[in-house]
Amino acid sequence: MKNAAALSGHPPTAAPAVGVGSRSRRAGRAAGPEVGRRAAPQPTTAASTDLSTRDRVTQLLLAQGATTAGQLGSALGLSPAAIRRHLDAMLADGDVLAREQTVRGSRGRGRPAKVFLLTDAARVRCGTHHYDNMATAALRWIARSGGPDAVEAFAADQVAALEARCRAAMEDAGDDPLARSEALAGALTAEGYAANASTIASGGQLCQHHCPVAHVAAEFPQLCEAETAVISRLVGTHVQRLATIAHGDGVCTTHIPAQPRAQSGNTVTTVRTDR
Repeated sequence: MKNAAALSGHPPTAAPAVGVGSRSRRAGRAAGPEVGRRAAPQPTTAASTDLSTRDRVTQLLLAQGATTAGQLGSALGLSPAAIRRHLDAMLADGDVLAREQTVRGSRGRGRPAKVFLLTDAARVRCGTHHYDNMATAALRWIARSGGPDAVEAFAADQVAALEARCRAAMEDAGDDPLARSEALAGALTAEGYAANASTIASGGQLCQHHCPVAHVAAEFPQLCEAETAVISRLVGTHVQRLATIAHGDGVCTTHIPAQPRAQSGNTVTTVRTDR
């Protein structure tokens, strides 16, 4: 954050030379009121102050771990009422959680003081996490050690649990591939893929608007191929991947060809399951 001097305006000008003071004043009046005027500091809103304080509370909890409200207030120079207001807001937003302080040995009368600590979600927002980089590095090691077949086997193993959960969720979907694709979209949405299914003239279309492994799959398309195989098995027919987020497309799109008995037409029906 810039200091107050940097926000207050222009640096002070040097004093005028001897004998030219009156001429300088006349020139200043002729140039208008803006000449020589310092820029007024921008007012600080209560919302920005609160956000700044919450950031300081977050950084302190990140550095110290579980801390009492009194310790936070003392470290930040805030009154008990002020620190309590910020902690209550952070509790409501799910950024911190409270629990009783663990006291070793004997303690005095009364309930233990509460300590506050960051939630996992708040910790994730505090800095850069390198899970994707670690996953990519692991797959590179697998590729070097076992070759492409090892990567394919790893990808198939990773989607096996997803296939089992989706299959269980699709028990009542019937045998029609298009009906099963709609049920699959609902199952994938529950898994965080934000999916929806559409019935079109040429068959059906399954769209996934989120991919949890997109960055890794950009280098290792075997992950996409294993997922496509799962979709084919769950739908019960051959499918074709038309686009993937890992490849730079906005949506992972899988085409489900119409079956011979299906009636073709110009009507397009969309069944949204990502809401």
